[in-house]
Amino acid sequence: ALDLTCRRTPCFAKLSEMEEMVNMEAEINEVQLLLLSVGMIGSTLQFYFIGKKCKILQDMNRHLETILKEKRALRKRLIKHRCQESLPIEATFHKSIVELLTEAGTFIEKLESHLQSVRSIPQIPHMMNNIETTLSKTEVLMIELEELTEQILKWEELQKEVYSN
Repeated sequence: ALDLTCRRTPCFAKLSEMEEMVNMEAEINEVQLLLLSVGMIGSTLQFYFIGKKCKILQDMNRHLETILKEKRALRKRLIKHRCQESLPIEATFHKSIVELLTEAGTFIEKLESHLQSVRSIPQIPHMMNNIETTLSKTEVLMIELEELTEQILKWEELQKEVYSN
């Protein structure tokens, strides 16, 4: 009962307001502390990832440095002709290699004709036009030949009649 009566008086009302303010300030301090710790964790993670990337870049740098040191040897290896080296082939594969080489020779011989065929592909429409005109000329000649044949047959019949009379 005393607690209820004490709170109603203006003297204790000011005290309760102060107590609420202190509680609110404590909550604000807790939130600020939490935000500060989150920020510190974020920056710590950022430094971790930056450190990891830096390590990767350093490894790449070391690798490139070793490649540059071996530059002369690499140039020699690249300039050297590979076709001058011979590979050892087991005796069991000699027959297969000979067959393969003969097939390769045949392929190379036929390659030129195949390439010529491929080169002529763009000329096909022009060739088709030439074939069509030749075909139409041939048809005209066939008609003329038929007419000549008919005339020769008529002339032959006339000659038979003349000789028979």
